[in-house]
Amino acid sequence: MSLRTSANRYAKALFDVALEEKADLAQIDRDLQAVAAMLKGSPDVQLNLSRGSVTDVQRQSLMEAISKAMSLTAPVTKMLVLLAKSGKVNLVPELDAAYRERLMSYQNIVRADVTSAAPLSPEKTKALADSLSKVTGKTVELSVSVDPELLGGVVARIGSTVYDGSVKTQLTKMRKELVKQ
Repeated sequence: MSLRTSANRYAKALFDVALEEKADLAQIDRDLQAVAAMLKGSPDVQLNLSRGSVTDVQRQSLMEAISKAMSLTAPVTKMLVLLAKSGKVNLVPELDAAYRERLMSYQNIVRADVTSAAPLSPEKTKALADSLSKVTGKTVELSVSVDPELLGGVVARIGSTVYDGSVKTQLTKMRKELVKQ
């Protein structure tokens, strides 16, 4: 089973428990982000959690100590202890991403990656987010980047759907049409 598949299962379980317990879903997301960042920045902790000589009880104790030191929510603490017991702490970064996807879906939010030929003003960024919200029927969070090769316009990607309004693509289409005739 891939890391992503396992992480999705754990994320679903964590999300379901959090809903059932009426926990703060956004706080759980922040906690997971903090743990993922801590693990990324602490190779010593990762090493101790992955060593074969470290017992499950020691891993569990370490995760409980980390959870207490970071003041993590109960559902996150339980999940980390479960992952430590089963030797799957390496799933935390993927779990973090999978949980965030579930949370965004629950909140009816989608992420759009937008590439423009030139930097967008805050007004244009808001107008683009509003337009994409109307198209998708969801709140859209934009991640904007600049690619001068587009010549003009924007390209927006939401999941596997691409909305291409770039001048470069329009010129390519015109060129193909002219070659056909």
